[in-house]
Amino acid sequence: MSEYSSQYLKVEVVDHTAVVTFNNPPAHTWTAQSLTDLRDLVLALNEDKNIYALVLTGDGEKFFSAGADLNVFADGDKQVAAQMSNIFGQAFETLSDFRGVSISAINGYAMGGGLEVALACDIRIAEAHAVMALPEATVGLLPCAGGTQNLALLVGEGWTKRMILCGERLNAEKALLINLVEEVVAQGEGKASALALAEKVAKQSPVAVTACKQLIQKNRVMPINQALVHERQAFVDLFDSHDQKEGVQAFLEKRKPVWRNK
Repeated sequence: MSEYSSQYLKVEVVDHTAVVTFNNPPAHTWTAQSLTDLRDLVLALNEDKNIYALVLTGDGEKFFSAGADLNVFADGDKQVAAQMSNIFGQAFETLSDFRGVSISAINGYAMGGGLEVALACDIRIAEAHAVMALPEATVGLLPCAGGTQNLALLVGEGWTKRMILCGERLNAEKALLINLVEEVVAQGEGKASALALAEKVAKQSPVAVTACKQLIQKNRVMPINQALVHERQAFVDLFDSHDQKEGVQAFLEKRKPVWRNK
């Protein structure tokens, strides 16, 4: 394990990818500490110029993450609810803003906050036995970590309402059909598939990837006529980077570029 590991998050650095394994058995439920650890981890990885991609998965074969531990909310304390919703938001919004590419390898049940962390990633790969749901309304709660918003962006309003308002659980095949995940692989192959995709990321200029990701996500908050202006300016801004010069020169010299992420 790397220096980035903590009690609830095992971190391994593989080339330019940080592999984060949830480690709160048996179901890898989220706690205030594990959410704080995730937020702080992503902030640290943003500063590590050697890291281009991030892979998230759960330890074992049954659970990716079962979300929040409902025991935390058993006494109905609104202050606790406010504190937990706040740290959920901080953790997953920080993940969404990660400067590189984040990939979730969903290797089992992804329920509630366990699905919301995957929704905060750029790409989702599900193993064939995975089950995904946002069942909060079943216990009188609601998804408070981006679920109502990020799910709708991916699958549209209809399926979002089916999953949240009707409590539907989806298997991997159905999740692929409605664009909740981008790929389904055999059981046990999620992490390897995510790493293979991360290797493709490493061939791209990390500076260009960061700029592209920010532009793609602008369509969440900005009309296209405004985003197109930002797109053109971002293209010009890349000419201030080392990697732009290296990428063009490497192509002309018929060699692999050596990225410096600056």
